[in-house]
Amino acid sequence: MNNPLAEDDIRQIEALMVTYIGGGRTGSVATLRPLFHELATICGYVGPDLFAGPIELFYDWHTENGPAADLEVGDSRIDVEGTAASVRIELHNWTEHRFTDFFTLVRIEGQWQIMSKVFYLHPE
Repeated sequence: MNNPLAEDDIRQIEALMVTYIGGGRTGSVATLRPLFHELATICGYVGPDLFAGPIELFYDWHTENGPAADLEVGDSRIDVEGTAASVRIELHNWTEHRFTDFFTLVRIEGQWQIMSKVFYLHPE
């Protein structure tokens, strides 16, 4: 049986991810910022170093590295349960890097927001 509410949630999350990809391609932190809750976090390894903390670290990294105009999207998966969701997405050529990103999202006052981004930076 199809759940129309879940299907609408998936469409909203897909649109959020399209905006996320657009922000990556253009280098626009202003595009990315509204997608993340103000208390969102980021975590992953860059080489042997743990890169973890408030989402502002991601905004700073993105500003420093600039647009990823050639960013390509690979496989993605969305899972929704009530007001919680997760997204797994493969990103190729984000400033010459390949990432697998895992996002957790929460629907707050009818709006989906990213609460955490955990990433895996593939070796080159």
